[in-house]
Amino acid sequence: MHQVWVYTLASVLAVSLISLIGIFALKIEKKKSMHTLLIYLISFSAGALLGDVFLHLLPELVEGSSLSVKSSITILSGILIFFTIEKVVHWQHCHMPASKEHIHPFAIVNLVGDGVHNFIDGLIIGASYLVSIPVGIATTLAVLIHEIPQEIGDFGVLVHGGFSIKKALFFNFISAFVSVLGAVLSLSLAQYIPNITSILIPIAIGGFIYIAGSDLIPELHKEFETRKALLEILSLILGIVVMAALLLLG
Repeated sequence: MHQVWVYTLASVLAVSLISLIGIFALKIEKKKSMHTLLIYLISFSAGALLGDVFLHLLPELVEGSSLSVKSSITILSGILIFFTIEKVVHWQHCHMPASKEHIHPFAIVNLVGDGVHNFIDGLIIGASYLVSIPVGIATTLAVLIHEIPQEIGDFGVLVHGGFSIKKALFFNFISAFVSVLGAVLSLSLAQYIPNITSILIPIAIGGFIYIAGSDLIPELHKEFETRKALLEILSLILGIVVMAALLLLG
């Protein structure tokens, strides 16, 4: 169990540090270059999330004889949870000019929603390591890859919402650091709820399917140029291949 704690905490700390990537995004001067880079990252992320679901998480659920109608309902609950989080994030908006004196409500709501999202990510990472170290590593990698374009986007939302660059980086990091609390809670509850993975893993499956299918893949359909579209397909396949390669760890 000691090893599980070490791997889990190291993983969620790595995920938290990804939130600081926004500062590097500022180094890319051309918006077109940033857009192209993000699109390929999004494509790769979609493949990694789907690969983690169908090559790691779902097979573990089946092998553990935990797949049932109850599991299906929990997977659907995972989709609903992530859908609700997104709705909360996009619920509020205002049309006043952004400034350091006026912080847009949508920026605050985005922080709260992102914090809840990261908390659940921490729960999921912790639960994945409870299944096995290889599954935990695969899930952490899938989350890390997904967090890169997301954190760049969140950083942009905060700056656009009136936060200074320093404050945007700080609050984005605090929001991401909430994943540590989720991981600690996940591992702590495991001592009192032996089958907690049978609840959290299906939620992870539902959440990852929702993120890939509802958030990421629709973004890829906005690109019509043949060459870029082919590269997006290759990036998505590469994400799945990386998850398949991680099976060798087991």
